[in-house]
Amino acid sequence: MRTNFVLVDFENVQPKNLSLLTGGLFKVKIFLGSNQTKIPREMAIALQPFGSDAEYIEIEGNGSNALDFHIAYYVGRLAAESADAFFHIISKDKGFDPLIKYLKGQKILCQRSASVTDIPLIKISNAKSVQEKVDAVIENLEKRGSSKPRTLKTLGSSLKALFVNQLGDDEIEGLLDQLTQRGVVKISDGKVSYQ
Repeated sequence: MRTNFVLVDFENVQPKNLSLLTGGLFKVKIFLGSNQTKIPREMAIALQPFGSDAEYIEIEGNGSNALDFHIAYYVGRLAAESADAFFHIISKDKGFDPLIKYLKGQKILCQRSASVTDIPLIKISNAKSVQEKVDAVIENLEKRGSSKPRTLKTLGSSLKALFVNQLGDDEIEGLLDQLTQRGVVKISDGKVSYQ
């Protein structure tokens, strides 16, 4: 399983639901501005289960976008150390978007979310009803562009990975049936095409 780094722009977003990230899939880095001298108690408690997979990074000095530059630096450094990692920048600051577009062009997996609950892996794993799961799968497939699975076996494996191996074979088959019924996919002789 790939490493998922969550880099939180704490000047911009103060997440209340970091506990959603526990379970070993995420490493969390909280970037604190030089004027942020207090950490909310709830956040400190939520980060404790992460152990060494969580850290605070204090920014020295002030300046326009100082914290954003530190996040950009860390994404670059961590990408060099972990080539297959996925980076989730938690910020409402759309100034990260040009950097993210560039990183994707360099085959570095990165995205910005305004909240922890918007991280696709969290959104998908929290989907409860079949309808929510199917909607999450469709959203994921739309984002994949031309890199969608082309065989039934690969699509099944992708669905298992998407739901972090929490679904059984019967649930995967049910999702495939729903995708077919909705006309999202067409399966013929083990090959998959998309509508």
